[in-house]
Amino acid sequence: MTDVKESPAPEDRAKAEPQRERPTGSATAAATIVTLIVAGIVGLSVWYLARPQPLIVQGEADATRIDIAARVDGRVGKRPVERGQSVAAGQLLFEIDNPELVTKWRQAQAGVDVAKAQLANILVGTRAEIVSQKKAALESAQSNFQLADKTYARIKDLAGTGNAPLQRLDEATNSLEVARRGQDSAQLAYNEAVNGATKEEREIARTNVLQAQASVDTIKADVDELTVKAPIASQVYQIGAELGEYVSPGVPLLSLYDLNDVWLRFNLREDLVKGLKVGDRFKMRAPALGDQEIEAEIKLIETRGEYAGWRATRATGDFDLRTFEVRAYPVSPLPALRPGMSVYAEWPTAEHK
Repeated sequence: MTDVKESPAPEDRAKAEPQRERPTGSATAAATIVTLIVAGIVGLSVWYLARPQPLIVQGEADATRIDIAARVDGRVGKRPVERGQSVAAGQLLFEIDNPELVTKWRQAQAGVDVAKAQLANILVGTRAEIVSQKKAALESAQSNFQLADKTYARIKDLAGTGNAPLQRLDEATNSLEVARRGQDSAQLAYNEAVNGATKEEREIARTNVLQAQASVDTIKADVDELTVKAPIASQVYQIGAELGEYVSPGVPLLSLYDLNDVWLRFNLREDLVKGLKVGDRFKMRAPALGDQEIEAEIKLIETRGEYAGWRATRATGDFDLRTFEVRAYPVSPLPALRPGMSVYAEWPTAEHK
């Protein structure tokens, strides 16, 4: 038979085993550390939430934009540039075909030649053949007057003695008057041929030349507009007319951007503009350039504010803050900065001043 051993009673087992000591000191230290950590986290959270947050203002890069429009009508004949292409100053951008305008210009040039020829003809004086002709006519008129004068004298004597009727005397008197007027007219024609054009006629001829030349210059100015060239070195941004398209005066042809004149534009509320002046410098960052820091100098503060981006200063909306455009230029050239890129800066508020 197997002997079954009886297990000791619980009271006996408790007496047999030695009692273990409880680690009261280490538990207190752990609780203290946890309490400190929690208190630190709470304190940092309160400080972070209570501290004044920096004001971030956002702007964007911009550049000088040149919009070129047609000044004359016609069809686009040439367009040797494409979007995004860099062009030099004076480079051909468009050629507009307008045959009617070119023909009108040539016609005006011919009018100048006619006016100059007329002036030269007046200045050179009367031809010698015409002077001789006028002189011969004068001599003939003088002879007729002398004959009429002698005839009048004879008939007058005869009429005085009663040998000629009074009617003959009247006829002789009339013939003498006609001969005298013919002589005077021939004399004036001869003098005109010898003297040539008057001072006033010469001035009129000169004025006709100037008027014709002015007409040529006016049309030539329009002809020059048929060729559109780049005013400065820039980059083509948009093209508004294609080959063969008919354009009218005022129709946009293309837009250029001067990438050598890039600035940074901010629209700031009037309470943020207070204290700013031209020449102040501040730093900003451009996300597109890897948050590269940019130092810029204020060159322009808009004279008058607008309502774009305003906010009410009172709950009732009695007063509104206007927005002023501030334009700043990078102190150091930054070729990678292009129009449209965003920039931001931490703006000092009243708490940070």
